[in-house]
Amino acid sequence: MSFKTLSLAAVAAVALALPAFAESTIAVNDAYARVATKMSKAGAAFMVIENTGAEDDQLISVSSDVAKRTELHTHKEDADGNMQMLHVKEGFAVPANGTHALARGGDHVMFMGLNRGLEHGDVVTITLTFEKAGEVTLEVPVDLERKPDHGAMKHGDHSGHDMKKSDG
Repeated sequence: MSFKTLSLAAVAAVALALPAFAESTIAVNDAYARVATKMSKAGAAFMVIENTGAEDDQLISVSSDVAKRTELHTHKEDADGNMQMLHVKEGFAVPANGTHALARGGDHVMFMGLNRGLEHGDVVTITLTFEKAGEVTLEVPVDLERKPDHGAMKHGDHSGHDMKKSDG
């Protein structure tokens, strides 16, 4: 086979394969980042990851140029009842046709050693890397006004009110 024929075959193979990769099975909703104060050296990002594909996927890493280190973290209660924040090296499963929430008090993206102060309205670029879907890059707004339970289902409300999803 000549170089020209081989090159044309390679181009055709790539062109035919592109539609398979054109649509990601991962969608990210309601993403936001926050810090405790403008001078904080650490921050976090939260979002709901939706897998519209027929196969489970795994969020295996995260990166951002806003901090020296960006990791996937979770909160876990120790034997004494104290909450600890832990790096989750294996990442988070995102089930087929399901979602995985990165939320305050649970799984989240952690920024350590921020390169600059973050203010309300700033935008942070984050790249999520999935085992099957590959990289998904997001522009995430910094929202310092959002309440901790925004977008979450309120569990254990014993006030006599019906449980409802927060809209605001």
